[in-house]
Formats: sequence, C-alpha cells, structure tokens
Amino acid sequence: MKRRFYKMQALGNDYIYFDCFDFCIDAPAALAVRLSDRRKGIGGDGIILMQKSEIAHAKMRIFNADGSEAEMCGNGVRCAAKFLRDIKGVRDMPLKIETLAGVISLMPILNEQGETISVCAEMGKPEFSAEKIPTLLPPDERGEIVARPMRLCGINFKITCVSYGNPHCVTFSKEAAERFGTLGAAIESAPYFPQRINAEFVRVNAINDLSVRVYERGSGETFACGTGACAAAAAAIKNGYAHKNEEIAVRMRGGDLSVKITEEHTYLTGEATFVFVGEIDLWSSISR
Repeated sequence: MKRRFYKMQALGNDYIYFDCFDFCIDAPAALAVRLSDRRKGIGGDGIILMQKSEIAHAKMRIFNADGSEAEMCGNGVRCAAKFLRDIKGVRDMPLKIETLAGVISLMPILNEQGETISVCAEMGKPEFSAEKIPTLLPPDERGEIVARPMRLCGINFKITCVSYGNPHCVTFSKEAAERFGTLGAAIESAPYFPQRINAEFVRVNAINDLSVRVYERGSGETFACGTGACAAAAAAIKNGYAHKNEEIAVRMRGGDLSVKITEEHTYLTGEATFVFVGEIDLWSSISR
C-alpha cells in the first residue's frame, strides 16, 4: 500500500496530490483528515486525487482537511495543470481538467527551461442566483444576494453571495474583518447556507486592487483561495469597487493573484509550485 505523493502549493494554499490513473484510493475522506494534519501527517489544506477522465486530460477530486469533498479549487486546479504537464508529460494546450464544477480549461505559463511557473485558469462565469449558491436568504428582485444586510455574532455587516462551482459569501465590512476568525466560522456554518459556505473578508485598496482573507469551508483560514479570489473580484464589480474587462489584483496572505472578468469568462492567473515528492503507506495512514 505504499504510494507516491506530490506536495504542491499555490500562494501557500497547499495540497497533497496522488496519481490515481492506475489505482484507486478507497477512503479518500479519511485519508484527507489524517494526512492534512500538520503535526501528525504530511500537512496540507487537503488531498487531491488525479484520475482518468473520459472528457478531459484528467479528473480532479478534492477532499478538504475535514474530509468533506469540494466541487472546485482554483489554486488546486492550477497546480493540477502543473502536475499534468511537468510530472505526467501532457503537452496539449490548453489542458482540460474535469471537476465537480465542470471542465476547466488551463494554460500553463512556462519558463525558459519549459517548466510550468504559473497557470491561467478559465473559471467560467460568476453565478449570483440565490438558488444556485445555494442560500435560504430572501433574494432581491433579481434573485440575488448583493449588499444584503446581515447580523451575526453581534455585528451588522453586508454580504454578497456568488458561486464559482462552490459557494462564497463576500463582505467589504471593516468591522466584520476585525472579527475574522469568529465571524468566518459563524458564516461558514450559518443556517442560511445549507451546504455551508466559504467566507471572504475584503479590503478595497483602490479600484481593481483588493486585499482578501479567506475562511474556507472545511479548512478554516488558508493562505490563499483561487475561487475565493474570483468571488471577491466578482463581488467587487457588483458593488462598484472594480471594473469588468480589466485586471484585478487580489492580494492574499500567501501572495497575489490576478483576476479578469469579462461578460462570458473569468480568468485566474497565479503561481503553481512543486514542493516535494514522498512515499507513504496508505493503509497505516487510514487505519491508525
């Protein structure tokens, strides 16, 4: 049961990748909990299984540190593109990766040695429909949750909800950001969000320039979040803090991402880095 794994990260958003093209992991949720532990395991925000796909170059399954399965991960899918090109030797452009949120198209950006140093991912269109988030909050006349007042943990603030295959709740409130840890956990598990939700706390530095902290569903605070960056940019456009068809700088704890949103597409660009390769006994990791 000894299997090779690949540790990869994008702006500190780190995952443990397994090449599952020729073998199956039977208990990925339990394995994610064990291996994500930063003291007793390998350490990471979760594990990612790279599998064969009938409609793309590969299928990616994402399991958070708490064992829950995620529909999509913007940083994870960009590292998955690096995995396909630099480790599996796939040379097609663009790369196509199947996720629970659909097929993502990715363009690796190479250095002079032909290695992938960053990746541009086409993340689709932002979905603002309250029904699609999903959320039980009463929507506005457009069926959306935009700049809607909310009160949690004794704090009044406004939220905008958006989905990029997974749900996000974005706030631009300074007071809310000061209670990041407490409020992030409260938003994630609030009864208004039946599938739980990711929470983004955004500071507007200037037009098209955002600083973002993310409390991820199933992982807590992470150094970066690709779909969270896209959600923050989409919410900023909705609320008048950013412009469509222009590069939006999204600054996170682990570094900066670039987001550009057009009428039909969202382009997410940022680093994708290989950390190390190792070997682990899967049976003992799951059973201990």
